[in-house]
Amino acid sequence: MSRLFVFLLLFLLLGGGVGSAFAWQVHGFVDARSGMRLKQDDGQRRAILNEFRAQLEVNHSNDWSQWQLRGDVVFDEAAGEHELDLDSGHGSVDVREVNVILYPSDIIDLKLGRQILTWGTGDLLFINDMFPKDWQSFFIGRDEEYLKAPSDAVLMSIFPSFASIDIVYTPSFNSDRYISGERLSYWNPMLGRHAVRDDKMRVDERNSCGHDAEFSGRIYRDIAGYEVALYGYSGFWKNPAGYDPVGSRQKFPRLRVYGASARGGVGPGILSVEGGYYDSHSDSHGDDPFIPNSEYRLLLGYEQELRRNLSAALQYYMEYLDNYSDYTSNLPVGSVERDRSRHVLTWRLTQQAFNQNLIMSLFCYWSPSDQDSYWRPGVKYKASDALSLYLGGNLFFGSKKETFFGQFERNNNVYVGIRYSF
Repeated sequence: MSRLFVFLLLFLLLGGGVGSAFAWQVHGFVDARSGMRLKQDDGQRRAILNEFRAQLEVNHSNDWSQWQLRGDVVFDEAAGEHELDLDSGHGSVDVREVNVILYPSDIIDLKLGRQILTWGTGDLLFINDMFPKDWQSFFIGRDEEYLKAPSDAVLMSIFPSFASIDIVYTPSFNSDRYISGERLSYWNPMLGRHAVRDDKMRVDERNSCGHDAEFSGRIYRDIAGYEVALYGYSGFWKNPAGYDPVGSRQKFPRLRVYGASARGGVGPGILSVEGGYYDSHSDSHGDDPFIPNSEYRLLLGYEQELRRNLSAALQYYMEYLDNYSDYTSNLPVGSVERDRSRHVLTWRLTQQAFNQNLIMSLFCYWSPSDQDSYWRPGVKYKASDALSLYLGGNLFFGSKKETFFGQFERNNNVYVGIRYSF
């Protein structure tokens, strides 16, 4: 359904702006990247990324609309052979955006088609941002922009005098581009070991248009210099976090999310607060061991410039399971019991030099409760207005094989890249 949706919009895009007085704008880049595991992982290739990517972005506007097409042509030797799948990003084409923005009234904007959606206050941590993410791209060395996966959706933005309102309708569920063993090994409790590329994940996909729809909403405004927002979501867990023991398949249980956030200046920096309640609608009592429990989530963040060209940011993140006693009493024998609370601290340091042409950064996740961490060092050098060079790594550490970051320790990698923009 989403593929048909994209190509119909592509047809409209190519025909919709003909004869307009406004010029077309064309941008793009070519990008080559190579990443290698630091040690061999049995069942996986040593090369985690060997990619050549060319992106073309076309924008056009007229008196009543804006049109956008942004897509990539990709060749990646490390991926092996894949049929074209615009939802998962597999294949030689990745359509990032194909959409049109309409202005039916002075206070309403409509954006229809494939688009990148995001909101919330977190820096690489998400509570109320329930739009799809591409975790595989994030962990193998692609540019950070590829963490945000596209949605096939309708976005209505309303601007009354008292606040701004965003409403998103996604006709057919857009899941995360989740870790499946294809490039990254992960801990599979059903197998009792790490899953690799030959361990095909069996998943009940939710792809029924209308029946498997998602709804997201946000209302926000400025109050005394702080941006305050309320959020809501009705859909499904974005990863196949549920399990059907009869069919031996992963599944996407139903989920509702309610949350709020605030962000504004405090002292020399910017403070952000965000929280949410994940209502695991398919298991509201928490007594089904094969469906995630409901949980509370909290995020606190603070960022500031320490001195010229040096900035720092800190975050504290917590997950707190609801109905914990029901969860523990119904856990199958031999299963690893999850802690009621999971705590994560992050910090980001960014140093710029040589007229800001050299950017050195370090982003780190550390969980004292899980006793694991994830480090993202990176260097970008802008050799000219068009040419940029990249060096970075994805380093995982953990004392337990089943924790979120610890399970990826076999996937530690470093990468290099070069990009020419036009």
